[in-house]
Amino acid sequence: MRKNVFLCILILCLSLFAVAEDEALLRIEASSNPKRLSRGQKGTIVLKLSLEEGMFISPEPSFIIEFSPCEELIVPKSLSTDYDLKIDVLEENGKDYLNLSEDIEIPFTVRLMAKQGKHLLEGKIKYFAHSKEEGWCLKYTSKFSVAFYIK
Repeated sequence: MRKNVFLCILILCLSLFAVAEDEALLRIEASSNPKRLSRGQKGTIVLKLSLEEGMFISPEPSFIIEFSPCEELIVPKSLSTDYDLKIDVLEENGKDYLNLSEDIEIPFTVRLMAKQGKHLLEGKIKYFAHSKEEGWCLKYTSKFSVAFYIK
């Protein structure tokens, strides 16, 4: 009997953890511009970011965008607010936060030896989210992917 109760509680906790992990504080819409590419062509990855109400993203420690290796594209492996990204830092009530109202555009080039067809570029954003009302801070990672086609 105790084993069954413990097992039920364990399954419930694991399912709640899995659901909580899927609920990203930062929502990311990722796309490539253009969507259909030729070998040697330049393009941009466009990231549209939105936050839950009452949250902000701190510029320090760094807001970092990382990409998984992709054989078809030449794209920076890692970008951060400190050096690479042009994201405005705003201030409210003595606290700095990133202005995520504008899209982030990241340039790339299609490799000359890229394979024709559909491809997927995966990435993640590492950041520190803050709650305005509750005052807590959380280190978080949100994943995204960008589909593109090489002609």
